[in-house]
Amino acid sequence: MTKFSDLNLDPKVLKAIAEAGYETPTPIQAGAIPPALMGRDVLGIAQTGTGKTASFTLPMITMLAKGRARARMPRSLVLCPTRELAAQVAENFDTYTKHLKLTKALLIGGVSFKEQDQLIDRGVDVLIATPGRLLDHFERGKLLLTGVQIMVVDEADRMLDMGFIPDIERIFNLTPFTRQTLFFSATMAPEIERITNTFLSAPERIEVARQATASENITQGVVIFKPSRRDREASEKRALLRALIESEGAACKNAIIFCNRKTDVDICAKSLKKYGYDAAPIHGDLDQSQRMKTLDQFRDGSLRFLCASDVAARGLDIPNVSHVFNFDVPSHAEDYVHRIGRTGRAGRKGTAFMISAPHDEKNFAAIEALVQTQIPRIAIPGAQPEPAAAQDADANQPDSPREARKPRSRGGRGRNRDEAAKPQVQDTAPPAMAQAPAQPQPDPEAEAKPHPRHSERGHADKNNRGRDRGERSDRGDRGERDVRGRRDDHKIVGMGDHLPGFIALSFDQRRTG
Repeated sequence: MTKFSDLNLDPKVLKAIAEAGYETPTPIQAGAIPPALMGRDVLGIAQTGTGKTASFTLPMITMLAKGRARARMPRSLVLCPTRELAAQVAENFDTYTKHLKLTKALLIGGVSFKEQDQLIDRGVDVLIATPGRLLDHFERGKLLLTGVQIMVVDEADRMLDMGFIPDIERIFNLTPFTRQTLFFSATMAPEIERITNTFLSAPERIEVARQATASENITQGVVIFKPSRRDREASEKRALLRALIESEGAACKNAIIFCNRKTDVDICAKSLKKYGYDAAPIHGDLDQSQRMKTLDQFRDGSLRFLCASDVAARGLDIPNVSHVFNFDVPSHAEDYVHRIGRTGRAGRKGTAFMISAPHDEKNFAAIEALVQTQIPRIAIPGAQPEPAAAQDADANQPDSPREARKPRSRGGRGRNRDEAAKPQVQDTAPPAMAQAPAQPQPDPEAEAKPHPRHSERGHADKNNRGRDRGERSDRGDRGERDVRGRRDDHKIVGMGDHLPGFIALSFDQRRTG
């Protein structure tokens, strides 16, 4: 079995590794470290939780042990998609460089530019950054990338999801052509493949697991959830989440709860607090100091539940997460692999549950197609199956009393909403709407008072009035009265088969003249 001492690492790096409690490298580490130490480009593909971070930090530290950094010209560059992942990579460098005099700088958003500029001005060996903040420093003239010897792109597929690929291409063009590139990802989308073919030179490809696979140490399950009503889906879903937590009992020591939207993250955390659960939110809209404080509390065990967006789905190394709950089915199938990868790390056992609503069927099917396995269905905790007769009776009832009283829309948009509600709508309709009279009676008042349009028209007016009355009789209640039975004296008559009076008058005058 390969050990770290067999990988030609610097003795001071090996000492730090031993002090950290590691002795045997993971498969991705054993495959990536030797070619990286030889100066070759590396393309590493491995599922999350397999130690990809150490696969590039250890050879980088060994190669950077000799040499000196110059002001504003870092010797190496590590790009990460999120602030949390960048901060975690910086912690790894602190762990493995404790016996070496290497300097580093962390360029992420939410931190003062002034402090970061001071570190860059003194010169750093390792620059760890998110793409946006790195380009901000470059455009301000505070940073030069012409001295980069080693460039690392971590979680490349997450870069693609977050729209960083144009920034990555620009940063590649700002670095020297002779640089060494280490490229790591859990999945290889076609766009990622294109970048590796463009910017990597004959890379050593290390793929230690089938792409987009979940760890075998993780017990998976999905609850097929159907809400009683659409407007109650969110509250019933949160109740189901609490039931899942309670069903696990003491086995659920801590957990990450993933939501698709930031607003749902806040609502979910607030709901859990209301019911006595120790929970806190983390997402991209929160202040960076608050995000780091929440993560630190979750790591040291003072916080039990972490409600998170996908900002916590990639690369965060929190070894002791016992459970992952997918409150929402992720929109991208690859995100499912990364989410559940927060548990079952470093050989430990983990549990991952997901709640799937009817509108999640398409995304759920894509997940099962990606992982090439059927996720076991589990019963709703505490749910009792209803008798068939009760289910049939409920199926014939309207969703709410208001729905039963709601009349049919005039435009016909609600016409097929509920077959059971149709008899009630017909019973409440006015008699005049239910059946049109065969021959409506002419209005005596209308006979006595001619329409203003036909006043002083003579013989043509009488003909037109008769024609108008005939048309009103043919139209019935549709043209003469509105739906409440009120008279409409300002009906506009069109030019179809109706001959206006002024035209008939002009012809009569020509004949008499």
